[in-house]
Amino acid sequence: MMIQKHFSEIVIRKFGFELSSSQNEAVEKFTDFLFNKEDDGIFLLKGYAGTGKTSLVAAIVNAMISLKYKVVLLAPTGRAAKVFASYAGHTAFTIHKNIYRQKSAADGEGVFSLGFNTLSDAVFFVDEASMISNMDVEGNFGSGRLLDDLVEFVYNGRNNRLVLIGDVAQLPPVGLMISPALDKQELEAAYNFRVTEVNLVDVMRQVDKSGILQNATLVRAMIGSNSDRFVLNLMDFPDVFRIDGGELLEAIDTCYGKYGEDETIVVCRSNKRANRFNEGIRRTILYREEEFCSGDRIMIVRNNYFWGVDYEQIDFIANGDMATVVRVGKSAQLYGFRFAKAVLRIDSYAEEITAWVILDTLMSDFPALTYDQLRSFYHAVEADYGDISSKKKRFEKIRENEYYNALQIKFAYAVTCHKAQGGQWDAVFIDQGFLTDDMLTDEYWRWLYTAITRARKRVYFVNFRKDFFE
Repeated sequence: MMIQKHFSEIVIRKFGFELSSSQNEAVEKFTDFLFNKEDDGIFLLKGYAGTGKTSLVAAIVNAMISLKYKVVLLAPTGRAAKVFASYAGHTAFTIHKNIYRQKSAADGEGVFSLGFNTLSDAVFFVDEASMISNMDVEGNFGSGRLLDDLVEFVYNGRNNRLVLIGDVAQLPPVGLMISPALDKQELEAAYNFRVTEVNLVDVMRQVDKSGILQNATLVRAMIGSNSDRFVLNLMDFPDVFRIDGGELLEAIDTCYGKYGEDETIVVCRSNKRANRFNEGIRRTILYREEEFCSGDRIMIVRNNYFWGVDYEQIDFIANGDMATVVRVGKSAQLYGFRFAKAVLRIDSYAEEITAWVILDTLMSDFPALTYDQLRSFYHAVEADYGDISSKKKRFEKIRENEYYNALQIKFAYAVTCHKAQGGQWDAVFIDQGFLTDDMLTDEYWRWLYTAITRARKRVYFVNFRKDFFE
């Protein structure tokens, strides 16, 4: 009991503010969870924007580190891991990098198996858990079901514990109505573990000074409300702005000067809208006449297992990874597509890589190459190896083809909300796009809430309906 009391006191001291009632409950329940070794359990910490979830998790992590506990910080994407590491003050990794191991570095398929967990008595903290899917969509990784694999990996180690952290008001994984990693009933039914759940609901007093958090709270209240009355509050807040299309480019340019291109983002509701913004920003603000050039900010839009094998830090290059183009070299036109050789600096890693990229995806209205394009691509490459009679050897040659393994990329000045989820930027421009009354559903409110909460310092509401404001 003394050690539990001591731990709670350290958490409260590191938190630095007076605890709300739900935060106090979270500290008490987490302390019981940490010191109760009788059975396996999962700790589920849910909290909306402005409830102090981030500060509380940072305090808990730092309290554990000060007492020499083993902690592992994880997040679904590289950007989310970077954000987690920043506020927790401790190194964070992507889930994939931590739990999977590539079967063979030479395997063109990039097949990853669930690794062996060598840790014992460790607590695994997973941030942005709303993004974790359990659909069988990741066939290259373990079972294909990320949540299942995560739970199995953690508890394969002796006396390990799992803490899932997230915001249920954010967008769920693509194709799902709920976030399975944030649903107590789902977790208990799937894994037969005791799940300790805490919901942070008290909005902290500091939120009164933040227009970003005030408006996020207003939007969150619309989820499930069936209300037809909604108003954003921009009055007397220095961090939220309403602008129209004529002011947009100047405002983006100002933010580039103040925060940098890598800390400014436009969030859109479709790839088509994102393309329009990317084109306008490159032409009008950055004065880039070339289709693709050094300095460009890009996002990888399909997992790639080929180009990372020669780099110690990189197991694979993930869908959603952002990068800066360092240099552009030679180009090629083959197999019905256009390619460029580029040196890239990927945000999640310190190393620069050299890789072929596909230029055709840059401004496509689709998230990546379509199924038909991929099939056509495969058969065109296969024709180059028609003299190889063995189907297996021909397949191996295709998988070793540099062009077939070219990175699929898009410009990253403007992205969809799903692509932005898990990341944070100093300045976020939110493009409403076409919106009718019948589109004001919970799906829209979750989209808007997720978009607003990507911002640290400024939010710009772009071309929003007049009736959204007082």
